[in-house]
Amino acid sequence: MAQPPILSWEGLSLQQGARWLFGGPQPGEGAEPIDLHILPGDRLALIGRNGAGKTTLLKLIDDRIEADRGTRRVKPGARIVFLEQDPDFSAADTLMDFALAGDDAPAAHEVDAIAGQLGIDMATDAATASGGEKRRAAIARALAQDPDLLLLDEPTNHLDLSAIDWLEDWLNRYKGAFITISHDRTFLKRLTRATLWLDRGTLRRKEVGFGGYEAWEEQVYAEEARAAERLDAKLKIEAHWLERGVTARRKRNQGRLEKLHQMRAARAAMISDSGSAKLKLANDEEFKSKSVIVAEEISKSYDGRAVIKPFTLRIQNGDRIGIVGANGAGKTTLLKLLTKEIEPDTGTITHARTLSGVMIDQQRKLLEPDASVRDILAEGGDWIDVRGNRKHVQAYLKDFLFDPKLVDTKVGILSGGERSRLLLAREFARTANLLVLDEPTNDLDLETLDLLQEVIADFDGTVLIVSHDRDFLDKTVTVTLGLDGTGRVDIVAGGYEDWEAKRRKPVAPKAKPAKAEPSEVRASPSDATPGKLSYKDQRDYELLPARIEELEAAITKGETILSDPDLFASDPKRFANISKGVENARAEKDAAEERWLELAERVEG
Repeated sequence: MAQPPILSWEGLSLQQGARWLFGGPQPGEGAEPIDLHILPGDRLALIGRNGAGKTTLLKLIDDRIEADRGTRRVKPGARIVFLEQDPDFSAADTLMDFALAGDDAPAAHEVDAIAGQLGIDMATDAATASGGEKRRAAIARALAQDPDLLLLDEPTNHLDLSAIDWLEDWLNRYKGAFITISHDRTFLKRLTRATLWLDRGTLRRKEVGFGGYEAWEEQVYAEEARAAERLDAKLKIEAHWLERGVTARRKRNQGRLEKLHQMRAARAAMISDSGSAKLKLANDEEFKSKSVIVAEEISKSYDGRAVIKPFTLRIQNGDRIGIVGANGAGKTTLLKLLTKEIEPDTGTITHARTLSGVMIDQQRKLLEPDASVRDILAEGGDWIDVRGNRKHVQAYLKDFLFDPKLVDTKVGILSGGERSRLLLAREFARTANLLVLDEPTNDLDLETLDLLQEVIADFDGTVLIVSHDRDFLDKTVTVTLGLDGTGRVDIVAGGYEDWEAKRRKPVAPKAKPAKAEPSEVRASPSDATPGKLSYKDQRDYELLPARIEELEAAITKGETILSDPDLFASDPKRFANISKGVENARAEKDAAEERWLELAERVEG
């Protein structure tokens, strides 16, 4: 029998200032009130633009703020825990003091157990702790409380790749329900099974994980656009400029991704098989003439530890360079070396005479809250110089997914994500041919990330990016500099996944092994000759695609039935059976896809 929801909100309405964020005072005024039911085991992605009210909705679920209308019900005994995006450490002397504060504090030994796995010293002074240390401490406090419902607001911010992997593994084993807001597409795709989409005051739910969200979003917008056209409602059509722009941007990005792959292929031809310092060049003189940053055998050590071991790199005009690695591996040091902010211990760094850079730092300066958007972008005027071209400030706002009417809005009223987007808009307007981005994706919504990818792709210059956002790197960079913490710098053509693939690749033996006698050779499925399959493998290779399509159709059909908001109340047994069927179909589809991909790799050799 299906279990009752952990939490329900029915008829939820909330007013912020002069507008209704959710619902309205009367039916038909603004969006309809929100109904929300969170079930045991739910793994929900909460999607919406900056300013749509995502964090506000989590606070309403956690009962931190009061709604103007609506009824909130919580399953008796259920524990709800909120991992905030920016928790307040000001009252704590140490990270452990923060973790154990409050009436709902977890046991100290539970915090210690999780902190040990995350590699964080909870005795660290809270006032001097880094963003990554504070984030780990907040995660340790939240997970140690053994929640039935976990609310996660940008949980991967400030985490390095190893910590993100650990959190993903923990959440995969977690038996409770969670809702997460995140800009990390890889994190969302790997973990979520359903999506809550907050859009213009309306909350939609679909029983499909984030991997299917964008197709769903475009379907909804296309249906709305067709309805608006049928009604010949010009004002409604104008209201869709943003949505249509997002859809068009994604389609344009398909072409940009193809161009990115071509650039990576060209770069791969210049990088040695070892992926280390040496570059093999078809035309060395031509390559040198296009170089904007040349690092020759540079290294850097601190307190006797080699942070960067000697390596050589030539960065060409137009390169998009990603720098990845765990916290403390030397990413910031490498970035500072390449930008000549610090000097190497050995070797030389040479910049082209024409190189002129703009840096958007991880620790972004707080914008003056009383300044207007117009003040930030155009110093109070109507026009802004965008890389040498004059543009009206309201038109430029539109390019960065802002409603042009916000031009005179005070910065202090904007959400954190909107302020980050405003800062990006200001910095991208500056004339430069080197763009340095340190963790640029923090606090950005998914549509702004699409925009950022587009702007980077169209940038007429060189880009250096430090980021833990795997999907962002895969869609943006041509070369990845991977740091494993030993001081070695791997140079890999491609993005994060290409670097990971290189790390997973076994090292070939230096000496060729003796040839086995014919009588000693044994064949097995795991080491079968590439391109040759057994009868069973060949059958699977041919038949699995059709089976995968059948499973996808079954999942879609089941999700359509489950999307009926009245089904759970009217027929909980059917709801449970269909839910279980969809879950089983997903598991079978995942296994079938993995099996087919394994066979395809063998066929392709």
